[in-house]
Amino acid sequence: MNRNILDKIDMRKLGRELQQARMKRGLKQADAAQILNVARTTITAIEKGERRIKASELIKLARAYGRQVNDFVRQRPQIEPFQVQFRGPYLRNDDDSEISKYINELEELSRDYLELEQITNSPLIRKYPNEYIIDGLKVDWAAEDVANQERKRLGLGDGPIPMLRDILEQDVGLRVFYLAIRPSKYSAMYLFDHELGGCIAVNRLHPEERRRWSLAHDYGHFLAHRYKPTMFVLNNYQRVPQSERFADYFASYFLMPASGLTMRFNDIRRTKDIVTVADLCTLANFYGVSVAALTLRLEEMRLIPTGVWDKLQQGGFKVREAQAQLGLDAIPCRDEILPIRYQYLALDAYDRELITEGQFAHYMRIDRLSARSKAENLRRHMSRVTDGSRLLELNLTQPINA
Repeated sequence: MNRNILDKIDMRKLGRELQQARMKRGLKQADAAQILNVARTTITAIEKGERRIKASELIKLARAYGRQVNDFVRQRPQIEPFQVQFRGPYLRNDDDSEISKYINELEELSRDYLELEQITNSPLIRKYPNEYIIDGLKVDWAAEDVANQERKRLGLGDGPIPMLRDILEQDVGLRVFYLAIRPSKYSAMYLFDHELGGCIAVNRLHPEERRRWSLAHDYGHFLAHRYKPTMFVLNNYQRVPQSERFADYFASYFLMPASGLTMRFNDIRRTKDIVTVADLCTLANFYGVSVAALTLRLEEMRLIPTGVWDKLQQGGFKVREAQAQLGLDAIPCRDEILPIRYQYLALDAYDRELITEGQFAHYMRIDRLSARSKAENLRRHMSRVTDGSRLLELNLTQPINA
């Protein structure tokens, strides 16, 4: 490595890059200190930009962090550090917390996305609506109005939304990543940066109906609270902030609009004397939502009696067993970590020799041995695109007003 390169680099920026790489690797400052055989305070000083790192030290840390030296010394897009607000009480420390690595991962992926756009000269087209002003409005009414306006703007009609992720990525211009976030109470996080735009990370460990809800929930934040980053946490807090109540209402109304849902529910009523639990399961699958969300929505609309979902829970209703018995198809999804557009930008840069094979592997978050086969799979896909019995226990026949 050319030693003169380090003389020209802002040590504060480099220190922050090293800190993020260390945390992403799951290492503590003490671990990095051991790698360099220095005191932990030295690592602290390096990461703060207060102590100039030596070339030999950077090479060792890059190797330990699973990165190339070039990742730290080349010019990269500069963005503001992501700051996430949490729903409910939450404690963090400066070195390692259970969620900080996922915030750093979202930040790094978003910046890589922007870098690929710059390398290939393919800026992301943002089709953002103006931020909706809902101050002073009744939360549920505001949420339904915004949901209806967005459906109209996106040409979605009043039916189910197929492949919600594709719509938000392609028709809105959001950056959506699916990360394996633990613990499972963390459903999604939303952030906005002027350079990057809207960025959402959804917990890919959740079932698709829950991922769709989380995605719609955070889209609600983007529409009405654009500049307030948030982590969507599932907890039973007694006092839910207004912004969270809006986002939950929005997700319900956006995914299950009243007009279409009423029509389809009435279609069931016209063909049957009673509406059963099996009908609820089938309708939920049709809309790509959980049985709980669908049932509670029907209760809210007064199409079924209040308390149906509570009774189902008290009776030990098993959703997955019911779905299996009914033979319902899996909800269509695209649950890759990386957006499709991101993957093709990386392939384009690689094929045009704008990045190396090692860089392609880094962008794709795979090892170099897998890079070539991944690239070939993407090329083939691109060419295709361009070429054009426990019935009693489950009680599925039980009338929902029983």
